[in-house]
Amino acid sequence: MKTINRYLLLFGLCCVAALTRAQTAMPATLLGRWTHDALPASGLYGNAYNEVWGLALNGREYAVIGTTLGTHFIDVTRPQDAEEVAFVAGASAGADLVHRDFHNYGCYLYAVSDEGHGSLQIMDVSGLPERVEVVYDSPEFFEKSHNIFIDTSRAVLYACFARGGARPTTPLKLLDISDPVHPKELATYNNFGSGAVSHVHDCFVENGTAFLNLGFDGMAIVDFSDPLRPNFRNTLTDYPYAGYNHSGWPTQDLQYYYLGDESHGFPMKILDVSDPMEIQVIDTFDAESTNELSIPHNQVVACNYLYVSYYYDGLQVYDISDPVSPKRISYFGTSSLEHRKSYEGAWGVYPFLPSGNILVSDMQNGLFVIAGPETSCAQNDQMTLQCELLNPVEETDFSDLSIAVYPQPAVSYLDVDLHNGKSQEKVNACLWDIQGHPLQRWESDAISGKLRLSLPTGMPSGMYFLQISTAGSSITRKIIIRR
Repeated sequence: MKTINRYLLLFGLCCVAALTRAQTAMPATLLGRWTHDALPASGLYGNAYNEVWGLALNGREYAVIGTTLGTHFIDVTRPQDAEEVAFVAGASAGADLVHRDFHNYGCYLYAVSDEGHGSLQIMDVSGLPERVEVVYDSPEFFEKSHNIFIDTSRAVLYACFARGGARPTTPLKLLDISDPVHPKELATYNNFGSGAVSHVHDCFVENGTAFLNLGFDGMAIVDFSDPLRPNFRNTLTDYPYAGYNHSGWPTQDLQYYYLGDESHGFPMKILDVSDPMEIQVIDTFDAESTNELSIPHNQVVACNYLYVSYYYDGLQVYDISDPVSPKRISYFGTSSLEHRKSYEGAWGVYPFLPSGNILVSDMQNGLFVIAGPETSCAQNDQMTLQCELLNPVEETDFSDLSIAVYPQPAVSYLDVDLHNGKSQEKVNACLWDIQGHPLQRWESDAISGKLRLSLPTGMPSGMYFLQISTAGSSITRKIIIRR
């Protein structure tokens, strides 16, 4: 009885809140589109297209969109002239293919599919727009994975519902990608504190804190700071409008979480997760559709906005300046199909391009580039990749400067054996992360000999770049740190 009363009270509060925040949302502006006429549609949902991702490098912006045939790279720098500049065929392809998923770690794009005999593909995108190079393509760890997510702060890839490889079915598999082209399996899990689950459908992970969507088994929050000894914080299984717990995204401070149940007619939920041991559903909201079969798919938070690909209702954008009271401010319909008890329309959304433009994939209609609410989003600027660091100049190009850097992988320090032919020049060193952001600088009076560089405390595992330079020469080396 107490549970029923609590839900009735929440329902009443939600109704009041919805009326309070109601306002007129404006249609967003379409900037460009891309489609491919020769793609086969899947036999299950009639979709030729699936997930969308985005990349920004060398002053240009790209959409990455999956299809039944593979991965397409679309230059959207000028959205009105969007054009395909590269394509990578999927290991699994054809009318049986419904799902693909993508995530990048620096200038490497990771791609998976969920049907057929596929593989994990890793692509070096530093050569865009001229080329994309497949640097890894293997079913060693799995053939199929429904979704992937990369905790870039710790260089760990999370494969959701992975099948194939050494373990036929794994609800969640963790891979160490600190050496991006040589992944290593860390662990597999099927229990997150409340008993075994059949699968993990999707996840969001930041700095080891994972929000796991478990389908009809609800949601779990797990601390994977130590992937081999995770701390299972809490699970949420009993909540209003509980359906198929599909996906979600937290606010940047990880205090609130926007949850979407992939169940027709069910609203999205606002969760207070500031105390993971006491998760609270504090409100619900939706696309303000009058159709009882309205259904959300994927959600992404960027700065003060929540972006949702809402299947038949298209793109929905909410102002979350007040995180407990989302305000629907704009929308764009990508599909003319009537609502029905199926899965069609807007599949994925990517809002992190420096321009502020939003990428949306529609299952039947391809790629849409839509004007976002603003361009001054610091989070977007951080997504620009400095891919020139991927291809460091070899030391033989410089007769005056040569180095050897070890150990590899490094833990707490790096030793640099240095020979500098110009004896009067000081040596400078700079450590960069995989996205091209400087982390630490050193200056030395040493001309030749050995330098020992202490690495910053708390630096997570991953690939980095060490640049050694004098007034006239510079050499960059890839560095692997594993802790």
